[in-house]
Order: sequence, then structure tokens, then C-alpha cells
Amino acid sequence: MTSNLSFARQHLTGVLPPLTMPFDESGELVKGGLKQQIEFIIDSGANGVVAGGSTGEGHTLNDSEFALVMKEAYDATADRVPFLAGLIVQSTRAAIDRANMLKGMKVAALQVTPVHYLFKPDAEATIEHFRTISDATGIPILIYNVIPWNYLSVDLMLRIMDEVPGVVGMKQSGGDLKSLSDLLLHCKPENVVLSGVDALLYPGFAMGMHGAISALTTAVPHIVVRIQKAVQANDHETARDLHFKLNALWNTMSHDNLPACIKYIQHLQGTPMYEPRAPMMRVTETQKKAIKAAMQPLMP
Repeated sequence: MTSNLSFARQHLTGVLPPLTMPFDESGELVKGGLKQQIEFIIDSGANGVVAGGSTGEGHTLNDSEFALVMKEAYDATADRVPFLAGLIVQSTRAAIDRANMLKGMKVAALQVTPVHYLFKPDAEATIEHFRTISDATGIPILIYNVIPWNYLSVDLMLRIMDEVPGVVGMKQSGGDLKSLSDLLLHCKPENVVLSGVDALLYPGFAMGMHGAISALTTAVPHIVVRIQKAVQANDHETARDLHFKLNALWNTMSHDNLPACIKYIQHLQGTPMYEPRAPMMRVTETQKKAIKAAMQPLMP
């Protein structure tokens, strides 16, 4: 494992798609199934890849599967873009145990959720949670602020980044632009503010967010790359046009089987068709029809 906080603060930006997991119909991982997807993502111009996130059904992976997926994804990435590892865990110890499975890999950052089972730690315990993970691993941390039961306030996230230097940023997935704006207003220059809100990627980029890790960055990474570049070039007409096309695609999908829908969209662009892990529902024929129609304006 490597520790390079300055690298993280400078380079954990742009479009960072979370990999989907290549499960077969019985829910088993397909060996070698990540490579073609990683090529698809890197060829799209994405700035990095994330393994083990929500879109990647990381919450379903046991320890041996987690280790296998991380090694396979890391090897396929081949140091061409930053590699991030997602930790969806229930305790500080579990986070450290999983991070220890990454030894020998050049991990740009850990994307770590707050714990999400019934019991919610207070602010002091939450800060200590991230501090202990940072101290034990030496790997930069991005807070993945997505757990409704344990949603971290803007003030708490800013406090964590201030008190724990190893926490270099966050992925804000709350669904509102106000919290994103407040984070951008108050964070330190070296912090990274990313979004996981698919319906608001364009306005987020327009406000100056540093990048995105979200389902649509995986489904159509080249489109999200184009939106960010258009905003950077002050071409808001192009960015808005792509935004509404993405919005139409987003409206065809259900959150309850979102990873299955993303796998289908990837398949429409040439990757193998993989399934979600039970009990998540497979993509329905109705969803397929709606997705195909919304994809037409986004296809080359």
C-alpha cells in the first residue's frame, strides 16, 4: 500500500466510475469479468476507477471475494489511472481488516461509508472511526456520505477533514445542491469534493465540484467526461443539452435495482451482460425498453 496525501489531493478529481460486479445468473463472480469493463471506462477518458462501491454491490462481497475483486481490478487498471477501493463496512476494525487486504497495491484512496446498521455513533466516535482507519492504513480517505440512517452533516464532514488530515475529501450523495455548495464554500483548498448525485452532475460541475463517482459515470462515462469538459470550456449550452439527455436516461431506472440497470447500459455499449446478486431484481423487459429509447440520443 502507498501513502501519498499530496497526490490524492491533486489527482482524485474528474470522472471516477465505480465498477459493476460481473456476477453470473447464480450470483457467482465471473473470473476475468472486470477487464473489459475497465478498458471501456479508461477508453472513455475517465480519470480513475473505484472498486467495491454501491454500484459495484460492494456490500454483498465476502472477504475472499473482496480480495479477489480488488486484485483483479487493480491488475487490469495497470496503473493507467488512479485506483480507489470502496469499503462498505460496519465497524472500524472491519475497515482496517479490508484495507489490509490491499497490501502491495498502489491505492489512491479508500472510499469509506459511515457505519450503517441500527446504531449511530455520535460525532466524536465518528471522527475517531475515520482517524483510526487513517492512522492504521496510511491511505487517503474519501468519506462516502450516503447512509440515510447515519448521514453526516456538512459541519461534521468539514470537522473530520480538519481534524483528520488523512481524510482528504468526500463523495456527497445527499441529493441536494445546498450541501455541495456549502462544502465547496468552506472546505480547504487541498480537499476534494465529489458528487454521487446523478441527476445533478452538470449543476455540480458548474458550481466547481472536483469530480463525480456515480452510477451514470459507470453507465456512460464518456458523456459525463464531455459534460465536465464542456463546463470547463464555459460551453454551458452543450453541457445543458447532455444534462437533460442524461436526466431522461436516469428517469428510466429504479434505485432498487440500479446496478442491474447500469450493467444493461454497459452491455448496450459492448460489454458482456452480467447479473445482479440476489435478492436484487434483474433488469426487467420494461426497463430495457425504456433504457434503450433513452440511450439512443447518447449513442455515437
